Amino acid sequence: MNAPSEFLDYGPDALILAGLNGRNWGLGDYIARGGYEALKKILAEKVAPANVIAEVKKSGLRGRGGAGFPTGLKWSFMPQQYSGDKYLVCNSDEGEPGTFKDRDILRYNPHILIEGMAIAAYAMGCKRGYNYVHGEIWDTYERCEEALEEAYQAGLLGDNILGSGFSFHLYNCHGYGAYICGEETALLESLEGKKGMPRFKPPFPASVGMYGKPTTINNTETFAAVPWIIRKGGEAFLNLGRPNNGGTKIFSVTGDVERPGNFEVKLGLPFASLLDMAGGMRGGHKLKACIPGGSSMPVLPADIMMATDMDYDSIAKAGSMLGSGAVIIMDETRCMVRSLLRLSYFYFEESCGQCTPCREGTGWLWRVVNRIEHGQGRNEDLDLLISVSDNIAGRTICALGDAAALPVKSFIKHFRDEFQYHIDHKQCLVPAYV
Repeated sequence: MNAPSEFLDYGPDALILAGLNGRNWGLGDYIARGGYEALKKILAEKVAPANVIAEVKKSGLRGRGGAGFPTGLKWSFMPQQYSGDKYLVCNSDEGEPGTFKDRDILRYNPHILIEGMAIAAYAMGCKRGYNYVHGEIWDTYERCEEALEEAYQAGLLGDNILGSGFSFHLYNCHGYGAYICGEETALLESLEGKKGMPRFKPPFPASVGMYGKPTTINNTETFAAVPWIIRKGGEAFLNLGRPNNGGTKIFSVTGDVERPGNFEVKLGLPFASLLDMAGGMRGGHKLKACIPGGSSMPVLPADIMMATDMDYDSIAKAGSMLGSGAVIIMDETRCMVRSLLRLSYFYFEESCGQCTPCREGTGWLWRVVNRIEHGQGRNEDLDLLISVSDNIAGRTICALGDAAALPVKSFIKHFRDEFQYHIDHKQCLVPAYV
């Protein structure tokens, strides 16, 4: 789901998308607001690559794509003394339902990504990089191509950038809308021209990645945070958020709210405040449930969410995960069985089929939830759903199996009465469902 540009509402502490107001920034707009100063700084001062990585470590920046792994630590895994080709890859394959932040970065402020990737390439000694763009947002891919051309013409990409001796070539590549290609090794397979299916790990991409060479992969929003960190310092970025949760985060708020859209705020903001920024509940309804990090994360009921802050550790303590930052809001008119049915069907359809537990198990989950929704549920079905989920999670090459299992287990855990009502009465507990 994509948010109309008029709904974009970045908070007062926004760093990545501040001041855009739905406008596309070209190179001139970006430079007028301090763009490429960070890259110019490290090149002019010949900052040691290790010092750049240390600054990113200090910032507390964690991967914004879903896993939340410390970015500086990930960069340090790249072998510095390796003399062959090393690659840098941006994962812009934004396919997680409810998430639409990365496409807005690419559409409105693509140069912040280009600068962030160039800084990362300098820090890790990469000469080539690839931005893998979700295949179903073709206009955004073309926007990225325009930005690359501007950067090349200005001497900010290519050979001997700004006369520094540092060279970095960046290319945009588009996928074809496969959810599985959001998994980093499936993305690499696709980039190499093969079928997008996850690889066994180890070896990890840091040692054996694209074309068998050392590769670092980060999310769009992660790279976009880097220029500010280099300009202002890692400690300043860390202090915007909380310990272990540095900086700002873009939350894609969607569902039953008055003003769905992207909101860039400090990590640690109370969920209640984020809900207010989105205009509150639509039509005066009450909050019933929220998925705080994209459809693959566990759902939380209203009472838990209203007492939770929006950062990695707080949401984990509440029983879910921050994930991609896609905040899916559901009010009291939503049937939890039908909501889970939609999610289960998505993961059944998007499984690449490589692993038996995922290929077969996602089909089982969808079919069992489907029969409960349509009045054919059995008393043993809820335990069966938990059993199937347990036999999928942790038994697949990539995390799609877990992504399919976590919603099922959490929906049943928090809303079991609705599922039981469907089974017992062959109809929905929520008569006002629309």
